[in-house]
Amino acid sequence: MSDFKQWSEERARHFEVVAYDTLPPDNKLPWKLHEAMRYAVLDGGKRIRPLLVYASGLLVDANERALDRIALAVEYIHSYSLVHDDMPCMDNDTLRRGKLTTHKKYGEAMAMLTGDALQAQAFFELTQTGLTSEQTVALVKLLSSAAGPAGMCGGQAVDLLAAHSDLTLSMLTTMHRMKTGAMIRASALMGLYAGQTMPEPALIGAIANYSACVGLAFQVIDDILDVTAETEVLGKTAGKDAANEKPTFVSHLGLEKAREMAHSQIEIALDSLASIGASKEKTVRLEEIARYVLSRDH
Repeated sequence: MSDFKQWSEERARHFEVVAYDTLPPDNKLPWKLHEAMRYAVLDGGKRIRPLLVYASGLLVDANERALDRIALAVEYIHSYSLVHDDMPCMDNDTLRRGKLTTHKKYGEAMAMLTGDALQAQAFFELTQTGLTSEQTVALVKLLSSAAGPAGMCGGQAVDLLAAHSDLTLSMLTTMHRMKTGAMIRASALMGLYAGQTMPEPALIGAIANYSACVGLAFQVIDDILDVTAETEVLGKTAGKDAANEKPTFVSHLGLEKAREMAHSQIEIALDSLASIGASKEKTVRLEEIARYVLSRDH
């Protein structure tokens, strides 16, 4: 079996090819919108969400085509959220994935449409999996819940209200379980629905717990990197949370306690994986993703 670096790079390259071939062509009207959509998605990012889709699919011997379409859907939603988050009305950032943000490249109006189009395209992809109606409905429910007011959008709304405020640690944790964690959780769960049958409740529960912990750890590490990493390494502006007086896990706990919290979440995630009782071959990639989240430097 290949090591994690080799597997993750192969999966990322595979995803890039699928996205390149599937996104609307930039030589077809409305070409500028298509060009901006491709700019927002292609050639960048850690692809954590697609990797989680592919990794959880191993647990159910999932169909590759279905996994590709699910991976596209979750990454389109993620990319749309970044395009909108970077705009002046939200975080007002100029760098994303080491290049100009979409609104800086294409203007605010086109960036808004780019995000809108990617969100719509994500749900279209879920109709192209070749899975049963029952599986498709489950996928739509998972993605819409994770992206909507109970998940990512709701978390972002709380984040906007949180600047210059005194969120408790509990409120901060809830916010990030919505803003970041919900889509990470959905990505891991959605891969389970690409098998021959609907997944067992016990498996869903274990992966839900695993991915909730991974999602929270991911955000804690993000907060740490915002303080400790350089802009050139991050690919986005470092130090913005402190500059904008946003509450973070570092501002609440300090660096050392924040690191301890991230470690604790990953240990719980790994325990959840172990509870499945599946072979190492089926769980190893999910385990490696969890450990990668803890060790990442950008």
